[in-house]
Amino acid sequence: MSFDAVLFLSFGGPEGPDEVRPFLENVTRGRGVPPERLDEVAEHYHHFGGVSPINRLNREIMAAVDTELTARGVDLPVYFGNRNWHPLVEDTVGRMADDGIRRALVFATSAWGGYSGCKQYHEDISRARGAVGERAPELVKLRQFYDHPLFVQANADAVRRAYAELAASTREQARLVFTAHSVPLQADDQPGADGRPQWYSRQVHETARLVAEEVGVDSYDVVWQSRSGPPSVPWLEPDICDHLDEVHAAGVGAVVVSPIGFVSDHLEVVWDLDNEASEKAEELRMGFARAATAGTDPRFAEMIVDLVVEHLEAKQPRKLSTLASAGCTTNGEPCAPGCC
Repeated sequence: MSFDAVLFLSFGGPEGPDEVRPFLENVTRGRGVPPERLDEVAEHYHHFGGVSPINRLNREIMAAVDTELTARGVDLPVYFGNRNWHPLVEDTVGRMADDGIRRALVFATSAWGGYSGCKQYHEDISRARGAVGERAPELVKLRQFYDHPLFVQANADAVRRAYAELAASTREQARLVFTAHSVPLQADDQPGADGRPQWYSRQVHETARLVAEEVGVDSYDVVWQSRSGPPSVPWLEPDICDHLDEVHAAGVGAVVVSPIGFVSDHLEVVWDLDNEASEKAEELRMGFARAATAGTDPRFAEMIVDLVVEHLEAKQPRKLSTLASAGCTTNGEPCAPGCC
């Protein structure tokens, strides 16, 4: 199958103080998030000068992908588009059309199924093509990559490095804790590509199992972070900070926290983990080491190009799990009936 570009599709983030509130309003539009919650989250961004690291980190990943494509002899330009902030995907797809791009592969910066992790990216693709009209290129989204061996290896090595940061006296007894973004229970209860519910959380648990197995850890926890909805709506639990209270009460003296649900160290990682969770651990006098996210590892760019080459050369997917991998559709069509 012939393609003439790659579209790197992500969430987006503000790059200045004046952009913070409009960005958050874009993110939460129609979700019933109270204004006081937006004010609270806005302060997290202003703590870092009103700039989210996500766009910068995505550009760094794109540069690594471009280098990896060249190294493999794949001549495809890489375009950048976001769901919630500039460069908006509608504008990027318009520029692709102006450049004569007719068929592109889309890499979305989420390893997972579920609404926010997969279906919403299909909606982004469909909306962008609709905004551009008949000139819009055909857009083929790459599959979910939660069980790609390079993703698992990158996260496993990050966990190993985090263990090494702990004092030797606490390292062997440290508890491994994986985190991912919480979602409403109702959203997690939708069917996946195999027809079974809880597609998102099952994939997160599967990646945690694969990473722990690679590291050689038999017992670990999976917890959640960054919930943003109204308090009346139940979300996946436990929250990371509540969990630290629980394991401390059980006698755990140190934790290694791996944010496997996130591709890069954007604001939800550096605030929720490096600030709130780290401060909670300090309050409890627990050792705390946070593993790096996978995006800065060279194997992450290699994995993205692997996904591209799967399509260019009709190769079998590289997978470590027996769970289905979905997410690959054309022009925003759903993966399967009822999926996500």
